[in-house]
Amino acid sequence: MPQRKRALVPVNTRRWVKADEDYFPFNSLPVECQLHVLSFLSEVDKCNSALVCASWSCLVRSGKLWRVADYSRRGVFHLGQEGLLVSNREFERWKSWVHHYTHHLISRGASLVTLKASFDLGDQCNKWGELLSHLLENVHCRDLSHLDLNWTFTLLEPLDLRVHTSSSSHQDNITKMDQVNNFQILMARLVHSCPRITKMRLHFDWSETSVALITQFQHLRILELKYFWVFKGVSPNTLQTLTKSLPNLKSLTLHVLVPLRNLGISYTLESLSLEFLDVSPSRGLVFSCLNLPALRELRAKKIVRGITLDRRTRLRIQSRWPCLYQVLREGTPKLQALNNERLLPNWKEQSYRELTSILQQSCYCLQHLDSWLW
Repeated sequence: MPQRKRALVPVNTRRWVKADEDYFPFNSLPVECQLHVLSFLSEVDKCNSALVCASWSCLVRSGKLWRVADYSRRGVFHLGQEGLLVSNREFERWKSWVHHYTHHLISRGASLVTLKASFDLGDQCNKWGELLSHLLENVHCRDLSHLDLNWTFTLLEPLDLRVHTSSSSHQDNITKMDQVNNFQILMARLVHSCPRITKMRLHFDWSETSVALITQFQHLRILELKYFWVFKGVSPNTLQTLTKSLPNLKSLTLHVLVPLRNLGISYTLESLSLEFLDVSPSRGLVFSCLNLPALRELRAKKIVRGITLDRRTRLRIQSRWPCLYQVLREGTPKLQALNNERLLPNWKEQSYRELTSILQQSCYCLQHLDSWLW
């Protein structure tokens, strides 16, 4: 039987075997696919992945991988802490993290689509407004679509400074003015740098300047406005101007606190595009007219504020207001849900027990509010 010849093994076979062992299918994917996979990692894991190899380090430096700037989290330094007042040392650690995080996003050439932040823009010492403006000037933010901004409150504040700081009504007024001025400066920067924002959640002062700025975001689809100051009223014309000036708005949530001096004022809303309206966080917000042909869902809640009125005063105020049921019948032809309850198809033709129960919770008219306690 003939003997089989032994195959010759090339000298560099071991090198081939070594290359096969080092082969990783991930590296053969298109760059866009690799970036998409890495985008699911947390920010810390992204940084750690840069230590794997030179190619991954290059990937992690891509601005497309850094799409979110989130200053609203406390970070690993403050896990488990319930309060927001911390020692000076802890505050300085957090402040240092904020500045390093900003530098990190800028050095990576971040291409932001989401910005979340909670800073007191009236803080003249730390100048958080300048920090945010610096970020927007040095990253790619033309495609920013989601803004979540609390400009009245810094997430962490030093306890030692608060203990020795005296507060006065005059000083509070100055602080509020500084907050509003710096908020408007930041909004002007956003209008110029990020005109494509579609979702916005922030506190709002309802001044003419601020309304003029926010109505320039013509791509807005989802908007939530929280109250800025309990003593700051909202004029009916201002609210009407806001909704009429945003042609693509689909969802609106309002936190409006009507001051006691403005009891009796009612509001008009007009929007051809609005489909969802939530005013349940508001207090004293009464509608006299709604022109919302596309509205499908409304949430409204009547909140008792503990104000005792004599009968004459109460009747004089309530007599100015139409019933919410009539307002909805005339101005919301496509309404399907009220306070999370599905409406019957014939709700406009005839009221029914469940609908009456809902109106008792949301309408301020004489029929649905028979109490001296507001």
